[in-house]
Amino acid sequence: MPGRSRSAVVAGVLIGAVLPALYEAAVGAMVRHNARRLAEGDLEPQLRSYADDVRFIFPGRSSWAGEFRGKRAVEKWLQRFVDAGLRIEFDDVLVSGPPWATRVCLRFHDIAEDERGETVYENEGVIYGHVRWGKLTRYMVFEDTQRGEEFDPYLAERGI
Repeated sequence: MPGRSRSAVVAGVLIGAVLPALYEAAVGAMVRHNARRLAEGDLEPQLRSYADDVRFIFPGRSSWAGEFRGKRAVEKWLQRFVDAGLRIEFDDVLVSGPPWATRVCLRFHDIAEDERGETVYENEGVIYGHVRWGKLTRYMVFEDTQRGEEFDPYLAERGI
């Protein structure tokens, strides 16, 4: 190791190993925090994590489907999510890449219950997204879209 001390090399290796793990933990904590706040009806933490020009894609033919561009368009979708009584929990949060080009993959399950506490909707899937400097720029949901279509009549009866 000409020109470098052994301690400098060890420090470099430790920083290279520790910083990505800390970044992954921070992103995971933020995702879970935002999901808890969303379940409480508070959209603001989630909206703060979006770039102004965020692009959100929800495939399928249900009333949830579409491509939403911009923070305000996604906000309307999220408000409907809250109004429908949906709660999302993340089973796994995978983070890869540096802060300026981060990819996230979130394994989730979501559920809605009626006023008696009976499950009226349940699904699971994956959200894949891109984050740049702490702001979500693009994401797409992959889940059983047929379940979303089956949930639509229940929502329509309630004006949601």
